[in-house]
Amino acid sequence: MRLQLTLFFTALQFYTRIPAPRWVHYKQENLSRATGFLPLIGWLVGIISGLSWLGGAYVTNISIGLVLSMIASIFTTGAFHEDGFADVCDGFGGGWTRDKILEIMKDSRVGTYGSVGLMMMLALKFLLLINLAAQWKNDFLALTLILITAHALSRLMPVFVIFTKPYAREDQHSKAKPVAQKISRSSLVTGSVITLIPLICLAWTCHTPFIFTCCILPAVTAYLLSRYFVKWIRGYTGDCLGAIQQVSEVSFYLSLTALWKYI
Repeated sequence: MRLQLTLFFTALQFYTRIPAPRWVHYKQENLSRATGFLPLIGWLVGIISGLSWLGGAYVTNISIGLVLSMIASIFTTGAFHEDGFADVCDGFGGGWTRDKILEIMKDSRVGTYGSVGLMMMLALKFLLLINLAAQWKNDFLALTLILITAHALSRLMPVFVIFTKPYAREDQHSKAKPVAQKISRSSLVTGSVITLIPLICLAWTCHTPFIFTCCILPAVTAYLLSRYFVKWIRGYTGDCLGAIQQVSEVSFYLSLTALWKYI
């Protein structure tokens, strides 16, 4: 039990700004084993986002509350995944060879492709969530479950990519290298079970099993993106995983919006 707690807190301190207890000592070899808890980190981010939305909506209105919710999630993770998405936009937008793409993605500066891509991503996320709030008539229990499910599911997708695809960089000093070590099947199962729990709760709350179909688009999107990365750079990087998380999250909101329009 103590080992599992250690692995969870290892994931917590790597993927968020939330500090781990003092008794948890960071070990690089634990980071790969902690990957299975990434969807559980999604639970935490989703809960923080949901509470921020509820509090902001109570004090101001639903739209401002949503902006505050998005800010809270970004602050919680330190824009960890958004930064990866922007770097991927820059790398694949401005690079035409494997080496050039990897070089651009390693640059800490954000270019035009990254800025525009990130703005469009955040705008789409805002509009989809506002639409879902209107469809659910501001039911914050359902909306919080949507956020928890989306953050968990979108973080499960990179776990599958790590399990099935090779790491692209040969640089041993890459900060994402420990995460990219081959994970065990048990870690994949752990992440899948953690993701399934809020999904079941959401289906029960919405009284429809069709909620499970909303997992299809994120899974297909993650698969196609991972194939694209392998084609161009012969694998994935930490930035690629961040991009997959962001696109998978928005894909889930998009699927849910389309589903709820027709049921």
